[in-house]
Amino acid sequence: MAAPWRMYRSRSGAVSGLVRAVWAARTGAAAEEGLYEAEVLVPFRRVHNAVRPNSFTRYRNRFLYPTPRICCCRIHSDAKIKDPFSLAQKDLKNIYEDIKKLLVSKAELKALCDYYFDGKGKAFRPMIVVLMARACNIHSNRQGDLLPAQRSIAMISEMIHTASLVHDDVIDGADTRRGKTTINEVWGERKAILAGDFILSAASMALARIGNNTVVSVLSQVIEDLVRGEFMQLGSKENENERFKHYLEKTFKKTASLIANSCKAVSILVNSDPEVHEIAYQYGRNVGIAFQLVDDVLDFTSCANHLGKPSAADLKLGLATGPVLFACQQFPELHAMIMRRFGSDGDVDRAWRYVLQSDGVEQTNYLAQRYCQEAIRQISRLQPSAERDALIRLTELVLSRDK
Repeated sequence: MAAPWRMYRSRSGAVSGLVRAVWAARTGAAAEEGLYEAEVLVPFRRVHNAVRPNSFTRYRNRFLYPTPRICCCRIHSDAKIKDPFSLAQKDLKNIYEDIKKLLVSKAELKALCDYYFDGKGKAFRPMIVVLMARACNIHSNRQGDLLPAQRSIAMISEMIHTASLVHDDVIDGADTRRGKTTINEVWGERKAILAGDFILSAASMALARIGNNTVVSVLSQVIEDLVRGEFMQLGSKENENERFKHYLEKTFKKTASLIANSCKAVSILVNSDPEVHEIAYQYGRNVGIAFQLVDDVLDFTSCANHLGKPSAADLKLGLATGPVLFACQQFPELHAMIMRRFGSDGDVDRAWRYVLQSDGVEQTNYLAQRYCQEAIRQISRLQPSAERDALIRLTELVLSRDK
């Protein structure tokens, strides 16, 4: 049953909603079913004064470190903590070249597959995976060195992600991605679909070579979630309460599942404790959702040159993201636009103005902070290490990014 929306009046007299959204589940199974167990209160004004204690279940295990009290607004800014990208650089060296070696095929298909593996990205997902792997290795009383299979998972996660981008661009009819012309624009939709399929097949073969059935099962879930998330994105909920839950579940499946399950997979390779697997999974899940929430904000606040794709792209695709859903509380006329997927003349421009006039951006950012706060709480239960602290630092970078 959807949780109720409660209304309140701010000091300025404006009316908005406290979205009693569900945003974290204790188990992977609960996440798959969309069962959420903790409340998030997202206020209209002065959000920093409205944080309520988390209601997440606290696990007790003498082998895990106690959770520190952390304010998500000031996340480990100590200069001694190394930059996550610098710390992972050694493990990520030549990772795109190694991926290209897996994409052995005829010249034209190889050119398509290699198009996005140009080494110019920050390798955000592989970076999280290798840092999590090292952090779990140290926690498990082993040397922090990366296992070959753990590095393979970092490569596989980037391959799955890239294949999903290729397919998404075809579905969305996008003409730019990462500041360059999309594959479907250069080679056509049919070849783009085949290229995405081929990248997925190469990732599946690399996954099979790891030889761990549990890891295969965990990462196979990612592909199922990607497909289910895409189907969810094609639909919408008429009920306002269900709409926000639908949005968060879709965000998990399309974005966070890959990070969460990749983190879980590298923990499985080095530790048999299900609680450690859950810590890795929940860190990736919460960071992944926060990352997408910030991405949805940037669609309204960042220029196209920064994003590497046109701004207001989500509205033009008929998608109601966090800023729009929050803005509905101040501008109820957005509800009708959402149901017709911003398909009438002038809908996109009007919705854009309503969002910027509302506190939708502010409240979405606040929700992203809460997800990062929970990611920090989870990862802080591992033994202290440079990699663990870098993962904590990463949450700040997620919240402050501008592209």
